[in-house]
Amino acid sequence: MTPEKSVLAYINHLIVSNFSYFWDEIDGYLNYFGGTLGTLTLTSLAASIAYYFVTRPTPEKPLVPLENQSPLLEGPEQIHVSKFYKESKNGKFVSYITENVRTLYQTFREGAYASNNGPCLGWRETLTSPYQWINYDEALLRAKNFGAGMLALGARPKQLIGIYSQNRPEWILYEQACYSFSLVVVPLYDTLGPDACSFIIRQTEMAIIVVEDDGKASMLLEKSPRSLKIIVSIKPIRQTTLERARSRGVQIFSFIDVEKLGAKGNHPEVPPSAEDLCTVCYTSGTTGNPKGVMLTHGNVVAGVCSVILQMGDHRIRAGDVMISFLPLAHMFERCCENGMYYVGGCVGFYSGDIKELTNDLKMLKPTVMPAVPRLLNRVYDKIQNDIAISGLKRALFNMAMKAKEKEIARGVLRRNGCWDKLVFKKVHQAFGGNLRLMVVGSAPLAGNVLTFMRCALGCLVLEGYGQTECTGAITLTVQGDHVPNHVGPPVSCNAVKLVDVPEMEYFANQNTGEVCVRGSNVFHGYYKDPEKTTEAIDAEGWHHTGDVGMWLPNGTLRIIDRRKHIFKLSQGEYIVPEKIENIYTLSQYVNQVYVYGESLKSCIIAVVVPDVDVLKQWATENNVRGTLSVLCNNKNVKELIMNDMHNWGKQSGLKSFEQVKDVYLHPDPFSVQNGLLTPTFKARRPQLKSYFKPQLEDMYKHLD
Repeated sequence: MTPEKSVLAYINHLIVSNFSYFWDEIDGYLNYFGGTLGTLTLTSLAASIAYYFVTRPTPEKPLVPLENQSPLLEGPEQIHVSKFYKESKNGKFVSYITENVRTLYQTFREGAYASNNGPCLGWRETLTSPYQWINYDEALLRAKNFGAGMLALGARPKQLIGIYSQNRPEWILYEQACYSFSLVVVPLYDTLGPDACSFIIRQTEMAIIVVEDDGKASMLLEKSPRSLKIIVSIKPIRQTTLERARSRGVQIFSFIDVEKLGAKGNHPEVPPSAEDLCTVCYTSGTTGNPKGVMLTHGNVVAGVCSVILQMGDHRIRAGDVMISFLPLAHMFERCCENGMYYVGGCVGFYSGDIKELTNDLKMLKPTVMPAVPRLLNRVYDKIQNDIAISGLKRALFNMAMKAKEKEIARGVLRRNGCWDKLVFKKVHQAFGGNLRLMVVGSAPLAGNVLTFMRCALGCLVLEGYGQTECTGAITLTVQGDHVPNHVGPPVSCNAVKLVDVPEMEYFANQNTGEVCVRGSNVFHGYYKDPEKTTEAIDAEGWHHTGDVGMWLPNGTLRIIDRRKHIFKLSQGEYIVPEKIENIYTLSQYVNQVYVYGESLKSCIIAVVVPDVDVLKQWATENNVRGTLSVLCNNKNVKELIMNDMHNWGKQSGLKSFEQVKDVYLHPDPFSVQNGLLTPTFKARRPQLKSYFKPQLEDMYKHLD
């Protein structure tokens, strides 16, 4: 036996008997390079073995038994609760971690103490400049001054104050200013549109709104209700906009001037209580006007604390750095940031251009990052495209994924292994190189993408499920659970049960049904809308989410459907298919249409049954021959119908993400007889989805 083979035999014996994990890591290398050590010397091999034994990773223990992640309360309703709070089994919920920290006014000050007045809010002036920081004490002083300035302009405690801005330090200064004087935060955002923003201002009777720039000020002035009296702009405003505002009886102040005004006064702070309203967060998830979700300080603190508890050893802490790029107008980002401020971490804001996010990440080097599926899907797709052009790259990637999946299954999280340095280094660097925790929310994430991110980043990647009405998180995956395609057990501030949806053939006794939530994070109703509040929250305090879930045998939840015909796209935008269908049927070429989308996709598609008479007339006029089936397969016919549908969509105010990106033309109408319509001639959406499954999959395949 040669010396090389003797060494290999000895190593194999050593590994098989004691260190089988080491073999998983080097096995790929040996197989790939022919199973021999080549020119590797015995000395270098011995050094490699010694290095491995010194640096070998220690597996992390799961925080709960993975086969039983959420206990059931006694009773017929099959209510699941959290294992992260011992009183959950008695039907109680986490509301706070520390008795004297129960509002977002108090959490920020707790963070200032925990950080020892460390860095708090970071930004950079240009794409080439480094991040600069405001410390906690300076942030508190500026927030107090800005809040006092708003009081000098006429604001009073409990009043609703708006903000319309991208993420930036002033957003947080405004937010903390509101909390310092018991004012209520009301965010506005671009996808609401001018009409919805105008409705919100009217309904809340907002007199003061903070805006980012001239463009947003101009938009508000277009349809400004009479209640709007003051606009505070972070950036300079054009003279023409100032004159336009003056003509409408609206005063415009600069953010800095309001701070200076407050600094001159002597307004004592008016801290809120846990029961006070913290925010009215408007959702645009349904037809008609948006609904204002009323959340108290207690709601938000409960949600933040329960997520921190569920993070276990990887929980956020002082010294952590978070990147802020998801909209602060939504509760997912708000809760993430307020959690960071609570523990004394700091938040660096992206440059404002999502295309430059990679540069921001490389400059900031965050340790914590909230993310959404759309971003992670892009990273995954880019990697797949890169490896597709090279057999060597593809082989190395597959070997690396196999080895890393084995690590994760053992509870090993790291980014300093051989495969991390050889294959995944660019992914680490693209996210700044220091990431240790990522929380994914907003929409479902495909299992293969989640597994890839866990392998490539070598950090804890948690996936959650939640709603604005439940202050963000309802469930969250736990440390040690590497299996994808579920959203984890309930967090400790709420309980979850499923209720029957008989019309969709989902039944709670079969572990499927509508997801219902009760707990200290559940909202207090829709602002000035008792009717919709009663629809959403039943007499026992259960919020009916409209999502359909399935309990897996280990007590984790999987979201499988939507009770109401509303769904999110991968970028988090809501789609109301019936609204779009009603618009498209205005087209003379459309007899029936079924709009379809998936939460893992960024666009929608449709099945269209053309109007036979109109299409035949067009065919005659354009000298196009063929049966209806032949015409449905004609590219020119498809283009004609899609263009007309899009024109009607534009005329009716559909946003770009509400326009279908592809259609399948079907010659036979939906009917009661073929099972695609109800006896009252309404679309049977589950049946339509099943019937046209091949065509829907084919359209998405080509769009991908």
